Amino acid sequence: MTDEIVFYHNPQSRAQMAHWMLEEVGAPYRIVPISFEKGEHKTPEFLAINPMGKLPTIVHRGVVVTETAAIIAYLADIVPAAGLAPGIGDARRGAYYRWLFFGAGCFEPALLDTMLKRPPVERKSAVGYGSYEDVIHALKITLEKGPYLLGDMFSAADVYVGSQINWARMFDAPGLKGDPVFDAYITAITDRPAYKRVAAASQPA
Repeated sequence: MTDEIVFYHNPQSRAQMAHWMLEEVGAPYRIVPISFEKGEHKTPEFLAINPMGKLPTIVHRGVVVTETAAIIAYLADIVPAAGLAPGIGDARRGAYYRWLFFGAGCFEPALLDTMLKRPPVERKSAVGYGSYEDVIHALKITLEKGPYLLGDMFSAADVYVGSQINWARMFDAPGLKGDPVFDAYITAITDRPAYKRVAAASQPA
């Protein structure tokens, strides 16, 4: 069975995060482009791999992995030499899990609520993230200690949460663009060679 990672990808999707992570870890991978315009994410062939019809999706050693945070965490674990996840027993492992799950369970839903102008719930306690403002505050007070979510260690959590923050800033999500803490963070992570390679590859020919 091949060790090559098959990566189903469209640059106009969350697959960009997984692409960056693939470049960070240096694992061998092959891109399978998926056209949204042609509906290739809804074909029987692709739905047999990922019934949700979503990107990113990878297949490695015959195993399908979906969901962006799961893919990023998986890649960090299968290539430990890349140093993108604290090892089992490392005191930073808890914070690493915290921020990966925070990105998926708090930041993304709060961000979508805000950008889609969904009406706020009557009781903040009814949703797991409280409010968008709560989420941004939690990120900011952590990044003030920075430069990364785990302090001096750049990790897979930065690939995931940092990508989300960067995307949100592009659409002028409140409290992010122009803030010195978030500006410094985004400058640091987008200066990485792996990020630059993916950004260059995504430019129209």
